[in-house]
Amino acid sequence: MTTPWNLSDRAVKRRRVLDILDAAGRDSLLLTTNTALTWYLDGSRMHISLAGDPVAAMLVDRDGDHLVTFNNEAARIAAEELPDGVDLHTVPWHGQLHSAAATLAPDGRPLAEADVAAELRTARQPFLPGESARYARLCADAAAAMTDVLSGTTPETTEFAVASALAARIVAMGAEPLVLLCNGAGRTGFRHPLPTHAPIGRRAMAVVCARRNGLVANVTRWVRFDAGTPGELEAEARIAAVEADIFDATIPGARLDGIFAEIQEAYLRHGFGADQWTLHHQGGPAGYAGRDPRATPGTDDAVVLNQTFTWNPSGPGVKIEDTVQLTESGISVLSVDPRWPAAVVNGIRRPLTLEL
Repeated sequence: MTTPWNLSDRAVKRRRVLDILDAAGRDSLLLTTNTALTWYLDGSRMHISLAGDPVAAMLVDRDGDHLVTFNNEAARIAAEELPDGVDLHTVPWHGQLHSAAATLAPDGRPLAEADVAAELRTARQPFLPGESARYARLCADAAAAMTDVLSGTTPETTEFAVASALAARIVAMGAEPLVLLCNGAGRTGFRHPLPTHAPIGRRAMAVVCARRNGLVANVTRWVRFDAGTPGELEAEARIAAVEADIFDATIPGARLDGIFAEIQEAYLRHGFGADQWTLHHQGGPAGYAGRDPRATPGTDDAVVLNQTFTWNPSGPGVKIEDTVQLTESGISVLSVDPRWPAAVVNGIRRPLTLEL
């Protein structure tokens, strides 16, 4: 089995957490969420149910890292998920993970993850070399799955058939399908269309959020079986222009609330109306959560170099979404499949609707 973690990256992450402890004047921190655990462990899987809580908790103190898990999970975690340098402790399968981990703290009162949620988010923002490479591979794999599945559709293909084919591809590439959406021509008014048994008809959208080694790739693609109406073609170009403006605003030092203000103005500038941003979330930083966090008028996190994002502007019957990274050269799109049709928008290749 190939382990995901990178020892150099893990050392940097530990230093970042110790800096949080220094700033708080504390000696230990208890990590309990899937986002924090998979980030700190550099890709280890800490879940069983996709809908459930992690089956482990991590106590980070100045002496080392202590992972606590249930006795029925310990052998597998030790063999397949435990990075070097992490001590493993167990509790009975019916025990209390968090309280057991807290007792390992020098004073029995570790700093709670929730108390430094913003600081941990800041620590996750600048991606390190190993995780950047893993994320790029995952995003490219997710984009390729979209191409393979949507290239094989017909107007008679059902939304559930699209979703199930995507699920099979995502699992086969060693990932977990966290979100699978599909709307056919009769359901384009829904921004989060859970699939149904309806045939997709002349036009459809598919959305995938795929997680591997803790990282989540987010991709949206469209397919249609004719040349598209003039209104559709115009709306697709305008939503791509909105996204281009968002990319231009995503620069080191910018704050999410400032980018959000640019999003609101971009909808107006490109003819979508002042209320469009209220009808769906607009995305934000990505990585070890689908959005980390969602950008809103009230989120003021600062953008940093090597941070990753998924912006997803949408309008009536249109949406555009890819996972990208902010590099020294600007926005680099990670979820790319060269087989998918694309057009250059403001210097960046962006997906078109696949016409079959």
